[in-house]
Parts: sequence; C-alpha cells; structure tokens
Amino acid sequence: MSLAFIFDMDGVIIDSEPIHFEVDIQTMQHFGMSISHEQLERFVGMTNPEMWTILKQEYDMPQSVEEIIEYQLSSKIDILRTSELIPIDGITELLQQLKSRDIPIGLASSSPRRFIMEVLSKFQIEHYFQCIVSGEEVDKGKPAPDVYYEAAKLLGVSPESCFVIEDSRNGIKAAKAAGMQCIGYVNHNSGNQDLSAADRIVTSIREIELDEIEKSRI
Repeated sequence: MSLAFIFDMDGVIIDSEPIHFEVDIQTMQHFGMSISHEQLERFVGMTNPEMWTILKQEYDMPQSVEEIIEYQLSSKIDILRTSELIPIDGITELLQQLKSRDIPIGLASSSPRRFIMEVLSKFQIEHYFQCIVSGEEVDKGKPAPDVYYEAAKLLGVSPESCFVIEDSRNGIKAAKAAGMQCIGYVNHNSGNQDLSAADRIVTSIREIELDEIEKSRI
C-alpha cells in the first residue's frame, strides 16, 4: 500500500509556539487589550483569521482582522529572521529518510504562506516538500480537514495512505477527520494539548520508525 507523510509546521518542524504566544500577547497589548498564555492555548493549530475573528468579537476590538494580522505577522517574521532557532530535533533526518525512500512529503500548516516560506527558507528545507498548503488557502482551517484533503490531492495520494505529524488538539482532529493516520508529537512549548485522539504519541521525532510504519502498510 502506498504511503505519504504530511507535516504540520509550528511545533513540529520549528519550535515556534513560544514566538506565537509572545507576539500574540504583545499584539493584544499593542491594541490595548490583555490576554494570557493559557487563554491562547485553545487557538493552537488554528489559522490567524479564525483566531483573530474570535478574539476581535470577544474583546470588542475596533481594528479590522486584517490590520491586526498585519501587525502580528510582521512582528513574528522580524523575530524569526533574527532568532537562532533550528529545526526540531530529528526533523531533518526524518525528511532525509523519507526522501531517500521516495515517500511523498507534504506540509499542511495553519500559518500563512508568508510565514511558512520564511521558516522553510531559514532552515533550507523547502526542497523536501512536494506540496505546501496553508490553512488560509482552503475553505476552513483546522480542526476542519480541508487543509489535509488539499495536501493529499496535491501529492496525488489517497487520504488513507497519509501519515500526519501534529502537536495540537486542533491539528489531530483535522487529520483524523480527513481519514489519515496521525502521530501526536508532545511539544510542551505548544501548551496543554490533548493528543489522545492520535493513533500514536511520541515525545521525540526520533521515535518515528519508518521501517515499522512501512511494514504496517503492507
């Protein structure tokens, strides 16, 4: 049976959730509001437009969602460019192994494409991915399955042949709703995430054994 891998990005390829939390809190402060790290955890895995639409309504913010996102995204990219972040341990090796086995690789992230490309370029790993899909480019972001359906379509594989790596409750719900196998990666910097719906949970990317996965697909 064929096999493909689809990666989430934030919290899986890059340990960026601390940046997201920091900038989102600072963005709220910039617009005269206050929010805590814990209050933001429910949004991990969701797109910016969906998150800020909810917060704008809950906090009665007068600014447009577009204005808020432009400030937030520019701040995040500035921090990313000057940071010393490297890929999460084991990610580059896993990508190399998948490529050496000719296993199709996709990326399905809730981040805007602008931020996705900044990350992949910084790490010089964009060449591993045969498709890149942002949750902002489909009808509904995670926890809806749209972004994963689109990634499978672009890879030319069935959803049932896909293994997804996710670090958030919303992401796992999206992958499972798409009919895909999902590996939940425990990243404590992603906040208190319920990964129980994943088919398997790992605490290190290096725990993912391709030999074992390929045998299970025969």
